[in-house]
Amino acid sequence: MSRQLERLRFYLPAVAVFVGVLVAWELLVILLNLETFVLPAPSQIVSALFEFAENGRWPLLRAARATLFEAMGGLVIGTVAGGAVAFATARWRSAREALLPIAIGASAVPIIALAPIMNNWFGVLSPLSKMMIVALLVFFPMVVNVTRGLSEIEPSALELMRALAASEWTILRKLRIPNALPYFFTALKVGTTLSLIGAIVGEYFGGSNDVIGRVVVQSASALRFDVTWAAIILGSAAGIALYLATVAAERVIIPWHASLRSQEP
Repeated sequence: MSRQLERLRFYLPAVAVFVGVLVAWELLVILLNLETFVLPAPSQIVSALFEFAENGRWPLLRAARATLFEAMGGLVIGTVAGGAVAFATARWRSAREALLPIAIGASAVPIIALAPIMNNWFGVLSPLSKMMIVALLVFFPMVVNVTRGLSEIEPSALELMRALAASEWTILRKLRIPNALPYFFTALKVGTTLSLIGAIVGEYFGGSNDVIGRVVVQSASALRFDVTWAAIILGSAAGIALYLATVAAERVIIPWHASLRSQEP
């Protein structure tokens, strides 16, 4: 019971602030008589979320699922590619000299410059074009963090392993990978937020109408800003869900890490 009360005290301030902001927002719109295209009230946004629901269409939720699919696909591609490059750069100096400049250069390219190229390569209607934009955004944080985790290990631990005649594979499995896991999850948490940003921005440049990015563009053009805000909230909720899933996986896989023990309420 005491642990539950501690958790309640930990989360209660955030919940109170969230509810207070929503109430103040609703009252502000009513008192100032603001038009929907200026600032829609939270009640109007919630209504737009479930528009056409009675016909079983759920257009915004369908768009959110499509965008989430693109974001998750790109996140997987970027994570796998970034992890592979990180292992190569941590193992071989020649690979580090050849691959790290490419990774830095790829991270410096703006999304708006990549989107038309990816649409041309993979097809404007193909989810793969948006996935590749997301993969490039996720790639650099993954490379940098995992490379650091694989390389920055305790010298005494490495000396002990080598004194015991441990092979490079054993050192990698027993020492380098466990040391790199917290860095990996840090990069993954950054990647979850970047993945939704990349997917939605990529959708601005064309594609199916049943995605968050196209809904935002079309509803804003039609001055349906309640729908625009509803689409933005769904995109944010998808990003938060991905982040929380990553945090949950981190707690399960590396519960021994000091940073997780210190976060317990």
